[in-house]
Amino acid sequence: MPIALENVGIAVRDLEATISFFTDLGLTVLGRDEVSGEWASTAVGLDGNHARIAVLQTPDGRGRIELFEYIHPAAIETEPTLPNEIGMHRIAFSVDGILVMFAQDLTKSGARREVG
Repeated sequence: MPIALENVGIAVRDLEATISFFTDLGLTVLGRDEVSGEWASTAVGLDGNHARIAVLQTPDGRGRIELFEYIHPAAIETEPTLPNEIGMHRIAFSVDGILVMFAQDLTKSGARREVG
């Protein structure tokens, strides 16, 4: 049975700013919602869960990112992880014309250029 990656979920500090960053990269917003109640709490295992969410899709239609801005319980600020710490470290996209994309100065929104 083939396996395909459906989506990656990311908790964010500012939903609108994060949507702007990803749409500048070329992703499109598939939908937005605000979730709360028993189902939302059970789904993520947080009592009283209340969050604003958005789902974005890559231009090829094969990848999705689900963004969460938590209203309750309050989001917990963390430090970026070191390369040898367990946890998510990056999300990577294949693009044509990476230099053109960086000429758009995506670095001001947090993009980093990595060799590899």
